[in-house]
Amino acid sequence: MDLHIFIQQLVNGLVLGSVYGLIAIGYTMVYGIIGMINFAHGDVYMVSAYLSAIAIALLSIFGIASAPFIIFVVLIFTIIITSCYGWTIERVAYRPLRGSTRLAPLISAIGMSLFLQNYVQLSQGASTQGVPNLIKGNLRIGEGNDFVQITYAQGFIVISAIFGMLILNFIIQKTSMGRQCRATQQDRTMAGLLGINTDRIISTVFVLGSAMAALAGVLVTLNYGTFDFYIGFITGVKAFTAAVLGGIGSLPGAILGGIVLGMSESLFSGFINTDYKDVFAFCLLVLILIFRPSGILGKPEVEKV
Repeated sequence: MDLHIFIQQLVNGLVLGSVYGLIAIGYTMVYGIIGMINFAHGDVYMVSAYLSAIAIALLSIFGIASAPFIIFVVLIFTIIITSCYGWTIERVAYRPLRGSTRLAPLISAIGMSLFLQNYVQLSQGASTQGVPNLIKGNLRIGEGNDFVQITYAQGFIVISAIFGMLILNFIIQKTSMGRQCRATQQDRTMAGLLGINTDRIISTVFVLGSAMAALAGVLVTLNYGTFDFYIGFITGVKAFTAAVLGGIGSLPGAILGGIVLGMSESLFSGFINTDYKDVFAFCLLVLILIFRPSGILGKPEVEKV
């Protein structure tokens, strides 16, 4: 095994894992608050990719060519609009069913996922879309053919993901809203008795999770340049795998799970077979659910009496 190839795959895995971690945060936050899996979350990520392309196209129409300004505006625009999608999903697919059986919101979320896929397919077309490369250049470490390449786009993804995670962690740990989120997660009924508007907190969690998915969508779009209306399904399942791997309900676990899954998938692709990397991710999910259902940092659920 060549060392430079191994290091290159680790770098690629770190980039991929950062994206998985950002999306996994949305899954783990929603599960931590209401105990449900938002299966429409992957399609929220997909919508953010299209929104970023629309924003880039609009800016180009006005003749704006500054790449840093375009990236900044695209990030703000996409995060705001995608957060509105997350808020709407909670109001339409979850809130009316909050007092029903656990199966009803699950079916509703799957229905919302299919709706978003078909909505985007009909409005934007079924063909693969693309955006121009805004972050050009790379850094090479090594000599001759034995080198490790890190593109500036990859570096931007990792830095942005770390920055986004730090901001979210600050919100959850240091702000009043974060304390209300943690109180609602521990005991929603008691939090309501203490005067916390739990409905507003649940909506806020959906908004924050969608914002992280939007950040991931913009980063992936800028890095790979192409996407279609179906990217949310595969990526969503992998991000869910990352959330389960790290410990569903744990924010650090979502980040850790994303990085572990990304590196594992990258090493599998580089040294075994690229065609079966998705199968590997799904097999990993099955093994986790069998042998470690609580995840790396997760805690077994304790029934409240």
